[in-house]
Amino acid sequence: MSAQAPELAKKADVVTFGCRLNIVDSEELARQFAGDGAVVVNTCAVTNEATRQARQAIRRLHRERPEAPIVVTGCAARIDPQSFAAMEGVARVVADEQPNRARTAEEGTRGFLAVQNGCDHSCTFCVIPAGRGASRSVSPQEALAQARALVESGKQEIVLTGVDLTSYDADGMRLGGLVRLLLRELPALPRLRLSSIDCIEADADLLIALAEEERLCPHLHLSLQSGDDLILKRMKRRHSRDDAIRFCAALRSARPEMVFGADFITGFPTETDEMFEQTVALVDACGLTHLHVFPFSPRPGAPAARMPQLARDVAKTRAARLREAGERALIRHLDAQVGRSLRLLTERGGMARAADFTLAHMPGIDAGRLIDARAAGHDGRALIVAPFTSW
Repeated sequence: MSAQAPELAKKADVVTFGCRLNIVDSEELARQFAGDGAVVVNTCAVTNEATRQARQAIRRLHRERPEAPIVVTGCAARIDPQSFAAMEGVARVVADEQPNRARTAEEGTRGFLAVQNGCDHSCTFCVIPAGRGASRSVSPQEALAQARALVESGKQEIVLTGVDLTSYDADGMRLGGLVRLLLRELPALPRLRLSSIDCIEADADLLIALAEEERLCPHLHLSLQSGDDLILKRMKRRHSRDDAIRFCAALRSARPEMVFGADFITGFPTETDEMFEQTVALVDACGLTHLHVFPFSPRPGAPAARMPQLARDVAKTRAARLREAGERALIRHLDAQVGRSLRLLTERGGMARAADFTLAHMPGIDAGRLIDARAAGHDGRALIVAPFTSW
């Protein structure tokens, strides 16, 4: 789960909110609407804030470009098309079901490959199944063809993405099998990365691949949401606190360089101070490094919206505290990298990423290059590196 600031797509005027899958969707929208003068807003429904930002962007775009028709799509538009259609400047709401085919998006550094869409689960805080529909997966051969095209275009890293990626199941192949297939058939691909996964849903072949395949990045972002078993039950999550701890410990034992991130919700209905402390403690218990933290946001139509609510300021205060725990964990991780030799993939904006997703400063280098460097220090957010050879 991720709600990010909007960014413009490359090929047409598309403003994107939300997750990596929305970035992939926006690439398709950019091609579909290129040249017709429309501005496309690809919305997200993961939180009230994400939907509010989308509406704010629509109003701003209409003020700035009153002559341009605005097309609204994405999860929020599919859940509530009428309210978006009523907004001034909106010419069309695209709320139809998305096709079941592999889709890709490119940036200066990496290529995103959507191999799964939709969700069959019923987490009580979530309305995404209403926006994305039932889980469906693209065929392994179609995924391979799209991945091969990304490699041939020069991408050094491919990120597999989906709404519920670990539910991938096509032609009798689970996610672990797909990972093995891509790595076997694409020997020229330096890095394959997974987006957010559900730890309880990871298949045995995926765990083996993570332990054995060096080109499969040693970084996983886990959909954990809470560290308290009763809250997890009320969320209708399918894992327990101990499941998460065992999962991280087992993978780190098999591959010591593994780095974990996680999504968390604070202030879920009925969450007590003691329950929240369980979540804070899980950061250390799982050895988490990169946290995405969201104050609970009651979504209309979601069962959790009908549960006894906590005060908004309680959820926000807890979110700030959990983010502070995440910042401390990140600093410990960065401290441990100092003096190490790293292979970094350069990004836009003078930054780069290690295979374990550690961020590093690397100014003045074009995006998409793999460069060896030594970590000389950090600024609390990213490594400061020294090159082995001239950049």
